[in-house]
Amino acid sequence: MSVDADRNIDQAPSSFSTVIGEPEAILPLGMSLSALALVLARLFSDLLVHRHIVRDPDEGSIAHIWQLLMTLQMPIVLFFAIKWLRRAPGQTLRVLALQAGAWLASCAPVYLLHL
Repeated sequence: MSVDADRNIDQAPSSFSTVIGEPEAILPLGMSLSALALVLARLFSDLLVHRHIVRDPDEGSIAHIWQLLMTLQMPIVLFFAIKWLRRAPGQTLRVLALQAGAWLASCAPVYLLHL
């Protein structure tokens, strides 16, 4: 018996680990965390080099990448919700809550620091 077959026997098709393991569930989390890492890296580099947060009047490439990461995950989240909400509503809502938390965590420094 293969490893994949053993995994499918051990886990119900609607278990949380099955739902969170789907690419459309994990990809938005990765995108939000990448966007957060971009913002934090920029903040720390500004603080190390300039001793204060540098506010560019012109948005730089980091701001554009952040905007793309945050915007492009919305259709993926919508696809995930449509695909999984009927199959496993409880687990899907938990994953959606994780995705929303990651999204808000990435937006928080931008909002709070007026970047």
